[in-house]
Amino acid sequence: MPSRKANPLKVTDTTLRDAHQSLLATRMRTEDMLPMAEKLDEAGFWALEVWGGATFDACLRFLREDPWERLRQLKRRIKKTPLMMLLRGQNLVGYRHYPDDVVDEFVRRAVGNGIDILRIFDALNDLRNVERAMRAAKAEGAHVQGTVVYTESPVHDTEHLLQAARELAQLGADSICLKDMAGLLSPLAAADFVRRYKKELDLPLELHSHYTSGMASVTYWKAAEEGVDIVDTCASSMALGTSQPPTESIAVALRGTPRDPGLDLDLLAEVSEHFREVRKKYAAYDVFITVDANVLRYQIPGGMISNFISQLAEQNALDRLSEVLEEVRRVRKDLGYPPLVTPSSQIVGAQAVLNVLLGERYKVVSNEVKAYLKGLYGRPPGPVDEAVRRRVIGDEPVVTTRPADLLPPGLARARREVGPLMEQEEDVLSYALFPPVARAFLEERLAGKTGVDYELAREGAQEKAVYYPA
Repeated sequence: MPSRKANPLKVTDTTLRDAHQSLLATRMRTEDMLPMAEKLDEAGFWALEVWGGATFDACLRFLREDPWERLRQLKRRIKKTPLMMLLRGQNLVGYRHYPDDVVDEFVRRAVGNGIDILRIFDALNDLRNVERAMRAAKAEGAHVQGTVVYTESPVHDTEHLLQAARELAQLGADSICLKDMAGLLSPLAAADFVRRYKKELDLPLELHSHYTSGMASVTYWKAAEEGVDIVDTCASSMALGTSQPPTESIAVALRGTPRDPGLDLDLLAEVSEHFREVRKKYAAYDVFITVDANVLRYQIPGGMISNFISQLAEQNALDRLSEVLEEVRRVRKDLGYPPLVTPSSQIVGAQAVLNVLLGERYKVVSNEVKAYLKGLYGRPPGPVDEAVRRRVIGDEPVVTTRPADLLPPGLARARREVGPLMEQEEDVLSYALFPPVARAFLEERLAGKTGVDYELAREGAQEKAVYYPA
């Protein structure tokens, strides 16, 4: 294998976070993770991604579990390998911006409960929205991984992405992640980015991709040839489809080369077999997607298409799926080509469904689209269609400052409102992020009703599986 860098490739395992978020609607319970914690710790990974993204919300909302306790339990068992989380910048693990005091305290508590590496991103690559969280993480002594969200559009060329990486480096990032949440990154595009990055920046570069389009393993190979430092994979039984490439396949493909990651394949086989059985437990939520090449046309992560199918079926409009997919492209262009990652993916997708089902574009507009066009999510990557903006918000002024500058502090209010339900300081943060959901969880905990059997946790539910592409 020709390589411009002979160092062994490092690997981050995503089985306990992004893999089940991508395949099982984030429904995996802590009890199914803990039996493999020590084996994952011994396998030789650079890091284990175990927290953040949609897992925090799903723990409280669907599983009736305390996400903080999940983190603590994993940390007690994983003693050697750093634990990573995905943090949505000023959105933290939610879907809107939170005040700076909430950001500071959340990061402090996350690190204090066991997180070593914070992968911090903003859906729009508006770095004003990651600066506060990065500064808070640095203050706690954590490793800060600044993240460039990858997408394809007329404004997202290699230079645009490299400039974001440069600015993240200037903000104090310890490493950089190129985050390809939809599996759009081709092998040649990856090689070009890594080659140019390595000529300019000395920070370690991690590549995160999804298998949705079927390209990710080859993309990793080409990136490895050019010297990428770290890649994200997961146990083979939780891989492929909208998840990551399989760890075992990548490890064997590189075996005997200078880039051999040196992972323990026997331990990985045990891990994979465990999760093969665990996955059966969550069949009601499994997306069962292998490869969906439509992502290359619409840039919609596969699980998001599953959501469209569910929504349209409820409206007896499943025959209009192709119209919705085309409308996503138009809405995305109207909004200045936001990458389709949480929360912008939900914003664009929901509006596309409304536009198609109501038969008139922007006849009804979601509050999220209104906020986006007011600048309350940040700076769009490209120019917004001004005719659409005027139709949606009229002559209302557009925010040009950092959106979080407009938010009053939130911790004191959350502490007052959570009141006697609080048993630990982290409860204040859970409530500050998701007030109604956290209140319901805390009330059930007080009544001794949390940690219910899995079948009871989803009783009546066939509650719709929501996919959070992150």
